Amino acid sequence: MTGRVDGRRILVTGAGGGIGFACAERFAREGAGVALLDRDHEAGLRAEARLGAPHVFVAADVTDTASVATAIARSVAALGGLDGVVNAAGIDLDRSLADMADAEWDKVLAVNLTGSMRVCRAAIPHLRRAAAATIVNVASGAGLFPLEGRAAYAASKAGLIMLGKVLARELAGDGIRVNAVCPGAVDTPMLELSWRGRPDPQAARALIESRYALRRIAQPAEIADAILWLSSMESSFVTGIALAVDGGRTFH
Repeated sequence: MTGRVDGRRILVTGAGGGIGFACAERFAREGAGVALLDRDHEAGLRAEARLGAPHVFVAADVTDTASVATAIARSVAALGGLDGVVNAAGIDLDRSLADMADAEWDKVLAVNLTGSMRVCRAAIPHLRRAAAATIVNVASGAGLFPLEGRAAYAASKAGLIMLGKVLARELAGDGIRVNAVCPGAVDTPMLELSWRGRPDPQAARALIESRYALRRIAQPAEIADAILWLSSMESSFVTGIALAVDGGRTFH
């Protein structure tokens, strides 16, 4: 039995943990070679050890243009080319706009939006040499439906959705498909910050769950499955979409 992405070479940012590692693990299981990009060396090396050869960790800071360019070049050399990109690196900020400092706003957009742009820009020349290349940007349900206290995060993710739509048009002639996945709450260390330190953490988690029609928080593997589909030939006629994988939050 062959895998769903046999022989494809996929670069995943934020691959040291959370959704990024779940994607890397899923792609590896389905036959792809994976370059795991992360700024956290220890997390990246642990991820590489868990997957084993031929998958490779490459250190990268998506807020630095030179770091991204070097990481893309190293990934292409290690994998022998590039067929797909998954932009999963991201950070959150729970802060009202009235209480937000310029530096906080700038940092969120630098990672979530501009960082993804840098990765796409550096990867495009390599993707143009591949057949049926793909880009999947991990946006958020917060980019589709507002969430109080997340002005910077929601704005960055809404911008990422539109960046993908523009790229889908610009790159269609090269046969490159560009899509976004918009998760709801996912059981990751980043989400735990939403209730850690609260007087009643269980009540805080229950409040988050209540926003979803399915009344639960997703597992990273459930988001990875959607990203795998958008990176495979199973979705060969799909480009420019923002796929809500959010347990029904955006309609609930």
